[in-house]
Amino acid sequence: MRKEANKPTIEKPIIRKPKQPGKGQQRERIKMHQTEHIRKIIDEINRKAKDKKVSSVTIEVGELAPIKASELKELLEEVVKYEVNVKTVKSRVKCECGYEGEPKILLHRHDMTIIECPRCRKAPKILSGTEITVKDVKAS
Repeated sequence: MRKEANKPTIEKPIIRKPKQPGKGQQRERIKMHQTEHIRKIIDEINRKAKDKKVSSVTIEVGELAPIKASELKELLEEVVKYEVNVKTVKSRVKCECGYEGEPKILLHRHDMTIIECPRCRKAPKILSGTEITVKDVKAS
């Protein structure tokens, strides 16, 4: 029996995984998402001010809104020179089990919110709490 010398080896193919966005890219995507909300809010404030100089604004943010109240306040204060007051508004849901009230929030991120009925643990219908509302603009 003869031994095969110098048997060719087959190299495994190189498989490259698609590049996942890094933390910096994710933060940039989140910031872009938030910037769009901030732009719309500032447009609404300017519309309500009717070309007058704004001294303060009060905004209500639903607890299920796509941007958290604390983040909204921080971002607005970075770009405007007037006082920013932000209030969180509780959400309300209605479930097929008959429950109506505040949901149990399991997860709340800028792009996703997961809630359940605190009574039966099913997904309820959201009645309120996703809105961002410019309530008061003081301008002179």
